[in-house]
Amino acid sequence: MIRIAAVGDVHLDEEARGRLRPALEHLPAHADVLLLAGDLTRHGTPEEAHAVADEFAELAVPVVAVLGNHDYQSDQQDEVARILTDHGITVLEGEGVVLDLAGERLGVAGVKGFGGGFAGKCGSDFGEPEMKAFVRHTRAIAVRLGAALAALESDRKVALTHYAPVNETLRGEPPEIYPFLGSYLMAEAIDHAGADLAIHGHAHHGTEQGMTPGGVRVRNVAQPVIRKAYAVYCMESATSDALVGVSGSGGFVR
Repeated sequence: MIRIAAVGDVHLDEEARGRLRPALEHLPAHADVLLLAGDLTRHGTPEEAHAVADEFAELAVPVVAVLGNHDYQSDQQDEVARILTDHGITVLEGEGVVLDLAGERLGVAGVKGFGGGFAGKCGSDFGEPEMKAFVRHTRAIAVRLGAALAALESDRKVALTHYAPVNETLRGEPPEIYPFLGSYLMAEAIDHAGADLAIHGHAHHGTEQGMTPGGVRVRNVAQPVIRKAYAVYCMESATSDALVGVSGSGGFVR
């Protein structure tokens, strides 16, 4: 069994430095890997990235991350990613990584994602150049996610994004902003390439559980949703019919 801890939208800065660390110190007792679903900083500055790195480095389990829209705010996302990478955190954007965990190989493919909306209520590649560019950007990201998933040679696969691939996990958010919270194109990519679990953040007022049209379980791990330092999902052996269960574990923020 692989135990996957996950959290997003921690929005760390200098003032919040160390807030999660006490709960994270016990992480190896509960999980084999930690996935970070973006919006790790408040404004995407290098200073904030150092606070994130200090929070999540040297946890005795692998840490894999994608960036979120907040991490792009200062146009220094490459530097933010470099700082995290220098501290041993794997940052994905259209790539995948395979980890040897609990006697099995876990593959994680990650992208930030983007908006666009969901089937029946979505933007289309039509009209003004700006609208075409918006939708084409999302489509290109979805293609990269699908390719990264398909390339993974592992027993289990997880899609890690910041933006949501389904609208089920957005319930609680105003419907008017759904197009800015995710895109069905990512769910299509996940279903086509195959995955056992999809993890995202971004929707602070959404709900935790959803599913792609193809039956892949989706979890919104934005910290305001899970209300703790991380949630833990237990993935059974690849030979088992049980794919994902929700553990009662998780570090509470004090």
